[in-house]
Amino acid sequence: MTDDRTHKQRMLAGDLYDPMDAEIVADQEQALDWMERYNAPGQTIAQRQVLLKERFASVGPGANIRAPFHCDYGYNIVLGDGVFMNFGCVILDVTTVSIGDRTMIGPHVKIFAADHPRDAETRKTGLEFGRPVTIGKDVWIGGGAIIVPGVTIGDGAVIGAGAVVTRDVPAGATAVGNPARVKGG
Repeated sequence: MTDDRTHKQRMLAGDLYDPMDAEIVADQEQALDWMERYNAPGQTIAQRQVLLKERFASVGPGANIRAPFHCDYGYNIVLGDGVFMNFGCVILDVTTVSIGDRTMIGPHVKIFAADHPRDAETRKTGLEFGRPVTIGKDVWIGGGAIIVPGVTIGDGAVIGAGAVVTRDVPAGATAVGNPARVKGG
């Protein structure tokens, strides 16, 4: 059975894909050009809001990402109403990264949907894959936290500063540490 999908279609589906495929590389270069404009000094919040809407899958009213900001593509990012991300955040969005309404994200938070095979033989091929990240509404994520591929964080959860979130966090829970553990759980 052959897979007739493009590498970009495979990437978006979360399947193994070649990150050096010409279409994917062109998308990365467009994202680099966009980030140069987004991160340019002197931009107002309103100007950055226009740029977010230009690149992202969806941007709710009042969403605000402080520069500098970095992402792989941008077109896989969904921001709810009033989302706030502080300085220096990174989103590796090879597949969907969804952030719910009114979620507050501290400085230097990293959100990774990009992943790599665990076995060395497959990794040697250079193929990668992605797993979606879903962050609910009214979540608070402290500075320097890392969210790994495939994680879901429930509505109203709190992620402590510097936490490394390697598994799902239930709604309303507080998770801290490395690896992050739900307090009281």
